[in-house]
Amino acid sequence: MLANCKFGAPGSGSWKRLIRLVEISMDIHHPGLISDCLISVFTFLKEDDLIVASCVCKDWHEAAETPWLWRRLCLQRWSFCNFAVTGTEDVNHSWKRYFLRRAHLEMKMSKGRSGSYTCKSLRGHTGSVVGLVYLQGSSGHLPHLWNTSAIVCSASTDGTVRAWNVQNGELLWCSPVQSPLMQLITDEKHEVVITADSGGLIKTWQGETGQEMGSFPTASSHCSLLQYNISNTWFLTVGTGQGSVCTLEESALTKKSSIMVIYTESLTSPAEDEDPLCQSVPVTGLQAAVFIPTQPSRVAVVHNKRPNKKILSVFDVSIKKSKYKSEIQVQQVESFTLNTSSSQILLEAKNSNCLLLAANQELLVYSLKGALLASFKEHTMPISSMCVDSFRVVTASRDLSLRVLTWRNDGTLESRYHLLGGSHTMARGFTHVACDYSSIVASTEGKDGKDVLKAYYFTS
Repeated sequence: MLANCKFGAPGSGSWKRLIRLVEISMDIHHPGLISDCLISVFTFLKEDDLIVASCVCKDWHEAAETPWLWRRLCLQRWSFCNFAVTGTEDVNHSWKRYFLRRAHLEMKMSKGRSGSYTCKSLRGHTGSVVGLVYLQGSSGHLPHLWNTSAIVCSASTDGTVRAWNVQNGELLWCSPVQSPLMQLITDEKHEVVITADSGGLIKTWQGETGQEMGSFPTASSHCSLLQYNISNTWFLTVGTGQGSVCTLEESALTKKSSIMVIYTESLTSPAEDEDPLCQSVPVTGLQAAVFIPTQPSRVAVVHNKRPNKKILSVFDVSIKKSKYKSEIQVQQVESFTLNTSSSQILLEAKNSNCLLLAANQELLVYSLKGALLASFKEHTMPISSMCVDSFRVVTASRDLSLRVLTWRNDGTLESRYHLLGGSHTMARGFTHVACDYSSIVASTEGKDGKDVLKAYYFTS
């Protein structure tokens, strides 16, 4: 009966039924059971009803404030909750505070109404922004609801990295000018920023101060950067335009290995007599690729089968060992034709069964089996960038708008609202976008050659 009740205001029929059920379930001869009975019945209540129940009497208030009830609500609504971010040692209220604040912040971000956020323009770059990453923020898995010091870093062709406080729009530091920068990534755990410039010079920067920590020359104008941790040891793998793969250790960028291959059995601790392993993925005309979350050896790629026909294929990569040798195995898991012929493709993965593809003005959502789950065509110009997390999807476009979509509880995607980035008289459109749990930052291409960042901060 309780599971289907919508309680409404105290004194209504549903609340009377709740009170009667509690009375029946409690043994008046054992007062100590009252709290246990109330807590058991209150597991059927949603957060609003639980708050109302806490106002009925002292016994109900004590039961409704039980941390276990609010922890249960948190874990039912979110798959992961970072209890440490509540910033309090009061166990009796921490889970309740966490739930109410996170739910309130999500409500504001879901609606995007005027007054629920502030927008600031971050100016200082004298060139084009080539990368935008959060150095210190709050992800969907680690929402720092009590931390308002989210920091975003931007890299530019003006040869500088800049760090900004998202909430107040303050420039925290700027690196010395060097060759035009081409790439930017970060390691939030260690607060390290990594850049690659047009001459192939890799550098690391201390996130708090902007101090240079290490450098490594690759002599390649085109580099791909991948940072990761193994047993608490920091590694950076660099792929170059010449086909070499170099693995560097810690922020000082100490060289661990360098080989002319695509894959190797051990990049972080190669044996002296180890033969490099190489295996090509059997596709041509590769346009986009992404590793699938929770399955790091599974990769999805978009490629051309023939002119004007796009294919999305999924591969599992593994190593087969025998007594005398090891071989890389690349096995196709799925392959299907895409409903687009666009030459501009962006590909992201939400989880092991949800792929997002941006093609021109359209956002497409596919299952791993190739079923088209949803499509959105709300932009008037091509989508230039998108970011995806467990709560929302944000797409940036040349039409100078950001479209914000949120995930429903059933896993479907719902379009919510848009944010504007200024006037086309001053800018040519958005080029990059990044978001954390409480803010969105995007770069606009200035017509004067000086890109500007737009920071949207949602207050909780």
